[in-house]
Order: sequence, then C-alpha cells, then structure tokens
Amino acid sequence: MIGYLKGVLLKKESDRILLLVNQVGYEVLLPAVVMETLAPRRHGDEVALYIYFQQTERQPKPVLIGFNLEAEREFFQYFVSVEDIGPSKAVKALNIPIRDIARAIEAGDVTRLTQLKGIGKRTAQKIVATLSGKMEKFALIRKPEAEPPVANPDFVKQVLEVLTEQLGHKPAEAKRMVADALKRNPGATTPESLFEEVYRGEISR
Repeated sequence: MIGYLKGVLLKKESDRILLLVNQVGYEVLLPAVVMETLAPRRHGDEVALYIYFQQTERQPKPVLIGFNLEAEREFFQYFVSVEDIGPSKAVKALNIPIRDIARAIEAGDVTRLTQLKGIGKRTAQKIVATLSGKMEKFALIRKPEAEPPVANPDFVKQVLEVLTEQLGHKPAEAKRMVADALKRNPGATTPESLFEEVYRGEISR
C-alpha cells in the first residue's frame, strides 16, 4: 500500500496531479483545499504528499488521494467512515479547510456542513452523529500565525511535538498556542490537560 509520495510534478488538472516518482507517474486525486496549496507549483517542482490508498473488489483500479499533512489524511479516514460518503464523494466535498469542517462537526453546525460540495442536510446530520467527539485534534490543524516562546518542561514538549509534527503548525505558532493555554490554565500539568486547554482556546477563536 502507498502511504507517502515525493516526486516531481508532471501535470496539474482541476482535481488531480501527475507525480513522477522513481520514473513512475502516479495520478493523485486532490481535494480542493489541497489543490489550492499547490497553486504556486509548476511543472518540474518537487511535491510531497501523504496518500490515502483505495482499492476494493468492486473498484479494483487503485485510487490515490493526496494530502499535505498526515493529520489531514487521518481526518479523511474518519470522514469516509460516515454512511453514504465514499472516497470519491469525500474528495469533492472537502472544499473548505479541514480545521473548519472539524469545528463544525464538534459544534453540531449542520448548516456549515451543507456548504461542503455534494453534502445535503441529511448527510450533514449523519456526519455530526458519526464523528462528533472525535474531531478535537483536527480542529487544531495548521492556520497562518506565529509567535511567543514558552518554557519547555517535558509535558509541554510533547504537546509542541503533536502541534508541529502531526498537525502542521510552525514551531513559533505552536509555542504561542501553548503559552496562551498555560496563561488561561496554569494548572494544566499533563500533556492531556494542556492539549485540551489548547483546543479549548483555539475553538473559541
């Protein structure tokens, strides 16, 4: 199974790219939110993507779907677990940032979810019913911003690593988020309690 590809961009279409990796060209489908991030890339540029690999008896032709972050791919795996949402429908649906979709699910905001391409009210309700309570991590996926340093005990380090390595935040931004969380709740002294406080603060922004 293919989980990650790094290669040279050969071709870009509206919903997919052709990526040359070790002399093999891979066609990779991209959700709109991922395709937007590749807008500045041109033929010959290097591109690296986390891959969701789909192949079934009913659909023997392999389908590769690409994401910038491992957390985005993980979100997609949750998303396609919802009844009536297969990979093809899910790829088309992701036309707003994944962090915003995750927040809408946690808030039970069905109206916001119907803004996803091809998602009606009934499916949006199924998404909330299936995924509510599982989206906190994804609501923290990278957004532009940066700043202040923070002290580094071990438990803080662990949270910083999750924010930077798994959720794609820049180190300065992650430090700012943790610093704000510690100001709001100095009693957060475990990775779990600190991460929860970070999430609480970001969800209310």
